Amino acid sequence: MTMTSGGRAGRGADLVLTAVAAVSWAFLAMAGVAAAGLHLLGADAAGSLGPMTAAVVVLAVGGSVSPSGAVEAFGLTGAGAHTTIDIAPLGVGLVGALLLGWVLARSLRAAGPVVPGAELAVRAGAVAVLFLLVLGLLAWAGSSTVTFDGAALGLGGGAGGTGLDIPGLGDIGNIGGGLPDRLAGLADAKASVGFSVRTGPSLLGGLAWVLGVLLVTLAGARRAPLPPALRAAHRTLRPAASALRTVLLLAVAAGLAAAVVAAAGDDHPRRVLGAALLGAPNGVWLGVPLGLFVPFHGAATGSLLQMLPHPLDDLLRAGTDLPVTVGRLADLEPAVWLLPAGCALLMLTAGVLTAVRTPREDARAGAYAVRCGLWLGAVTAVGLVLLVAAVRLRADAGLSVLGVDAAGAGLQLTGDLPAAAGLGAAWGLGAGTAGALLACAVGAAGRRAVRHAARAYPDAAYAPGPYNPSPGYRPAREETNPYLQGGAFGAPTQTAKAPPPPRPRREPQRYGWQAPPPPPEGPPPPPRSGR
Repeated sequence: MTMTSGGRAGRGADLVLTAVAAVSWAFLAMAGVAAAGLHLLGADAAGSLGPMTAAVVVLAVGGSVSPSGAVEAFGLTGAGAHTTIDIAPLGVGLVGALLLGWVLARSLRAAGPVVPGAELAVRAGAVAVLFLLVLGLLAWAGSSTVTFDGAALGLGGGAGGTGLDIPGLGDIGNIGGGLPDRLAGLADAKASVGFSVRTGPSLLGGLAWVLGVLLVTLAGARRAPLPPALRAAHRTLRPAASALRTVLLLAVAAGLAAAVVAAAGDDHPRRVLGAALLGAPNGVWLGVPLGLFVPFHGAATGSLLQMLPHPLDDLLRAGTDLPVTVGRLADLEPAVWLLPAGCALLMLTAGVLTAVRTPREDARAGAYAVRCGLWLGAVTAVGLVLLVAAVRLRADAGLSVLGVDAAGAGLQLTGDLPAAAGLGAAWGLGAGTAGALLACAVGAAGRRAVRHAARAYPDAAYAPGPYNPSPGYRPAREETNPYLQGGAFGAPTQTAKAPPPPRPRREPQRYGWQAPPPPPEGPPPPPRSGR
């Protein structure tokens, strides 16, 4: 075997191992979070946890689940018994996306400062193909029947139950309303509802999900190499994308922390924690577009109005297809105005991080701030559109649910995508410019820029050498490196003294040898004439 074939074999094995590691860790993490959330919510008391976990994972990556079953106990039979729900548990999908992107980005660092475009495409393609294969297996396994038993689930009891909160939105995130208060009449009710994963739509949704995760990973992984044609993204796109990703993850972490605090004082802490594991990003990332004044359109009909939180239920009770904005919600609950203030602070943090991670070089503060603002505006425009699309909510009911006839009821909440793009660009431009000026004022601009972003010479100039040692050598220090000490080059120039004249050469002394006598003096000069 030649060296070339051996190198190709090793690279192919690394490619396969990377794909296997990325996909397996992502699905294991998503399955763990989904199973933990369902168990905390008590869903395993109604049916088998395995198929339900598979169905939730499929939903989390853009799949589709079709429910059906015998719902005579709920009031309707035959063709009238149907229900559809379109909502993705973003808490499950977020964990899988983070692990999938992290493993891929780490594997790319071994390729060096740049990676060939063909190799990058092959690596991404291998991850996508293996991801779809595993998703197909989950689609086959995600079919089961859930039996709802009111007495077994503890649905009986008196009034006074509390709703279920989505962390991060306070009272706005309460999706339970007074639902437990209306469960007393269902203590003896039973129904079997089956569900199955729709393979075709689930695979298409999964393909879009994994490609989106790969693109977001390559845009935000600042230390991962890129093809030579895209190396400018180290100084332009990547600092802004990584900054926006960081603040969105910090917002989710804050929501989870709020859920832990809320669970400590709640009568049903397991339910609060289970809802947080599955849906904390849903609530937090719904609040971010609303806080940035992105308008939503909501419609609720029939008995599903009773399940909406305050003040959203009062807003939608006035009609159908109504605009849902911060201003309209604040008219009903003034505390909603705290949401825009928090989102503005979030965007300012993203602007500061963008400046800290963008190399400044010799640019002036004004030009540098505008450049950071332009790139953060472009990234925020795309990111806000993705958030609005991810937090969509649609539910249609054609059966009698929880003791109330919900035939013909519906619930829909969608955001305005063009407005999200425009507002994202404006917020990003303002926050990026202000954050960069603040970073320049405190001397933090460009402090965290990666080495790839500052390069302007061919790669050979950065190879290890006498003035650029490899990582194995100790770093240069001023107290030990004479080239970095001020006295080596900063001292004034001193004129050296003239060298002493050479000493006369002495002939070697030999036995019986004497030095020759000096030559006789020459004749005296002729006398000068008296004329």
